[in-house]
Amino acid sequence: MLSISSLLKYTKPMLPQDCLLCAARAHAQPLCEACARALPYHDAPACPQCAHATAHGGVCGECLSYPPEFDATLAAFDYRFPIDTLVHQIKYRSNLALVDFIASGLLRKLHGAEKPDRLFAMPLHSARLQARGFNQSVEIAKSVIKQWKLPLQLTGYQRVKDTKEQAQLPWKERHANVRGAFSCDLDLRGQHIAVVDDVMTTGATLNEFASMLKKSGADKVSAYVVARTLKREL
Repeated sequence: MLSISSLLKYTKPMLPQDCLLCAARAHAQPLCEACARALPYHDAPACPQCAHATAHGGVCGECLSYPPEFDATLAAFDYRFPIDTLVHQIKYRSNLALVDFIASGLLRKLHGAEKPDRLFAMPLHSARLQARGFNQSVEIAKSVIKQWKLPLQLTGYQRVKDTKEQAQLPWKERHANVRGAFSCDLDLRGQHIAVVDDVMTTGATLNEFASMLKKSGADKVSAYVVARTLKREL
């Protein structure tokens, strides 16, 4: 796995500035190296399918009992401070200058991983895309392929249902909220598809999207997420 200093070089250089977290000199990065080292990296043993922490690092009991449609999850960080703040800065404050930095954490996690055939980005409904002006998952995926050379598929699939924000719902209601939310017109027979997203909480959205991709022929669906919510916080 890449070192912290190595992953920082993947980040697009910025003008000299102070660290967003501690105000120390960060040179050309949003965080100084000390704060970057202290981020909540998702490096503890975890279920390879859903990325929830497990004592043994094997498939968790929930995935064994109720197998999700996606086959693997790689998460760069735990979704807690300050990653939650950085993600919110991108998503709700349009601070796209942070995209390369958080994508560098995902690149660190992907180092040495099996490469999929194509990279997808979790789609937004057109109404939400118009309101926000960008899809954060697309921006993260674009940053990832700068270093990890892969075909990035941005057409042929869409979010057809303008669902409520998952974060606003109790976790038990989230699967119903995204049911039938996606469509795909692509022929994905025999392919390994990886889906980039910012945060994975219950996995309901990814599960629904993975189901659609498999109906289109995908042989394997992996999730590449910036952050994974800790199970005790659901």
